[in-house]
Amino acid sequence: MKRDLRDCQVTVVGLGLMGSSLAGALRGRCRSVVGVARRPEALEAARERGLVDRATSDLAEGLHGADVAVLATPVRAILQQLPAIGPLLAPGCLLMDLGSTKAEIVAAMAALPDGIQPLGGHPMCGKEISGLEAADPGLYRGCTFILSPLPRTSADAVALGSALARAAGAEPLILAPERQDFLVATMSHLPYLLACSLVATADATTSPDPAAWQIVAGGFRDTSRVAGSDVTMMLDILFTNREEVLRAVDAFGSQLSRLAGLLAAGDEDGLRQALETTRQKRREMFP
Repeated sequence: MKRDLRDCQVTVVGLGLMGSSLAGALRGRCRSVVGVARRPEALEAARERGLVDRATSDLAEGLHGADVAVLATPVRAILQQLPAIGPLLAPGCLLMDLGSTKAEIVAAMAALPDGIQPLGGHPMCGKEISGLEAADPGLYRGCTFILSPLPRTSADAVALGSALARAAGAEPLILAPERQDFLVATMSHLPYLLACSLVATADATTSPDPAAWQIVAGGFRDTSRVAGSDVTMMLDILFTNREEVLRAVDAFGSQLSRLAGLLAAGDEDGLRQALETTRQKRREMFP
């Protein structure tokens, strides 16, 4: 049955950065927004900031009457929650998640009760700082919101999930879970490891010199920014997409070795051509 988001109760389970930002973005665009979190201080902060209409630490209470439920906890927590959450949902409820990897989550969603409409989700946005304190209802604005339906997911459920993404300011994009995991390994997960490696290299190589961190400029700050991301969250992501991330790391290593080889050989023309090619590609991607 086709539903209008404006008539729906949306329950967001997990009020960290992503969940609380989504709740704030949806408030006023659906019938009500209910937040579920374990910490009393998170519930109180969500209420005080006007991010939710109602907040509770009781999962069953929060999911009661939900037309849409969104799991906004870390990836491995989502995998643990799914078996318990299924029986708490009303038939026809749309169950989404915000996990950064999709294959394992979508596979686990297949075991949900028949009446539930599962839809994997991954909004391509975030910050390197976590927690409700960093919540921003405008966080999703202008981002791509990946949706990964299951074979059993109805067209109406996909339409409702797409409406939710647009209500938050995002643009939905339908991708199979394996395709999304392949792509985000390079576009999202690899950059985190590169940022961490850059910081570690700088620390190991230059830290004996007291001037090292005084000369840091925009390039280093921008490139290393995501190294400040929550480690527990990133471990969940890396270990649930391990094979694709390792492929991306190998591919990056080959590219870096190629550039280093040209430099070591004194091949200025070859290095110039390689750098100009990537410079042009970067400009095409971000005009």
